[in-house]
Amino acid sequence: MNMTQLKAVLPRELLASVVVFLVALPLCMGVAIASGMPPAKGLITGIIGGLVVGFLAGSPLQVSGPAAGLAVLVFELVRQYGVAMLGPILLLAGLLQLLAGGLRLGGWFRVTAPAVVYGMLAGIGVLIVLSQVHVMFDASPLPSGMQNLLAFPATLGAAMPQANSSVGWQAGLLGLGTIALMWGWERLRPQKLRFIPGALLGVALMTLISMWLALPVDRVQVPANLADAIDWIRPDDLVKMADLTLLVAAFALAFIASAETLLSAAAVDRMHSGQRSDLDRELSAQGIGNMLCGVLGALPMTGVIVRSSANVQAGAQTRLSAILHGIWILAFVVLLSSVLQQIPVASLAGVLVYTGIKLVDFKAVKKLGQYGRMPMFTYAATALAIVFTDLLTGVLLGFALTLIRLAFKAARLNINLVELNKSGHMELRLRGAATFLKVPALARALASVPPGTTLHVPMEKLSYIDHSCLELLEDWNKSNAAHGSKLLIEERRLKRRVEGRLWKKAGAGA
Repeated sequence: MNMTQLKAVLPRELLASVVVFLVALPLCMGVAIASGMPPAKGLITGIIGGLVVGFLAGSPLQVSGPAAGLAVLVFELVRQYGVAMLGPILLLAGLLQLLAGGLRLGGWFRVTAPAVVYGMLAGIGVLIVLSQVHVMFDASPLPSGMQNLLAFPATLGAAMPQANSSVGWQAGLLGLGTIALMWGWERLRPQKLRFIPGALLGVALMTLISMWLALPVDRVQVPANLADAIDWIRPDDLVKMADLTLLVAAFALAFIASAETLLSAAAVDRMHSGQRSDLDRELSAQGIGNMLCGVLGALPMTGVIVRSSANVQAGAQTRLSAILHGIWILAFVVLLSSVLQQIPVASLAGVLVYTGIKLVDFKAVKKLGQYGRMPMFTYAATALAIVFTDLLTGVLLGFALTLIRLAFKAARLNINLVELNKSGHMELRLRGAATFLKVPALARALASVPPGTTLHVPMEKLSYIDHSCLELLEDWNKSNAAHGSKLLIEERRLKRRVEGRLWKKAGAGA
């Protein structure tokens, strides 16, 4: 981009970057808190997502940073392995993303069944809500969704004014006030002020109210020097990555982060008519970003749809907006960290509760219903398994149900043996996929063919036929030739459907 082009786009990109910064600031801190990490860790990830990934991205209008979709997984990893091991896990996950981009595997993530993706996001959304409603009352969340659900009445009771002079109810009102403002602003904001994000408005007003009333609620802890929040990766921790459970965790983190990023990139492409996303380059950029986050001990990142859609709606047309938003986060943290320290934790929790509710996309469920009951069942099973067990189990269950559905469809074969008008001629009509699973049924049909019959087997209704069914037809043709039977197969269509060796007809006509 030359200087003339830069001058032409700079005003628009500056405005868009400020809008994205205003959206990203509360989300970076809120996601960190939901992940069981200090808010500064989320801010570091947001800075890297802007300055590094924004520059390298294959999706120039997509904005990267800490994502609510990974908060549940990070919370589990930190609880199981400790904060120190998050860096090595994230370093390996980023390396896997970089390799996947180099091997041009980006497009394959679009193969993921929508029912699994939507179910995963819904399950994550429910878990975020169940954990952050405790944080809204200045209480600590518990490790699992069920524990958080069952413990909520006790948290609510402890927050009441009469409960030992508790101030939890004051924090709860700040959280609820944030949610109410976000909800109302989304529906009632004037067109001229649409660029102001509801999350920022809610957090800012609740912060001012809490300061005005001098409420003794928990507030964000941000170090005056951002360098104090950096936990450099240690060589001793890298050696521990030989543990199989840690390798599985890295693979799970890489897969979920990549899927969320590339699905978000595809959604961003539908919002504008400019440059399309290079998914492989985007995947590589995310890998580099996550490797840096791992080295610095920050949160993992993905491409995030909320910040990206704000970027497009604000008029961004180049990657400059995403880069600049990282600069604004860095400048704000360095110069105005004292402002961040006044933000009530409960208000950020309110932002996450509202975000978690939005992740349960009922429009997506309705759309899945158009494709039958099985996608909806897969969606519900994935979401519930995530809530009642853990994220990885839920995702694997979703994939298993998808594969079972594919196997069931692949194993369906309708077999009909009908007589033709010409005497001594019959037709074996096959519709579906002729696999080894259908050999017994096909053998029974062939056994019922009278001796001396010319058997026609049209192939146009078959989507696939494997070698076991072909050998069965070949054996029947050979064993019944002495009785005057004859097998006729349309060989040209057969060659387009069979995999492996081509069936050599023995007396069969084309």
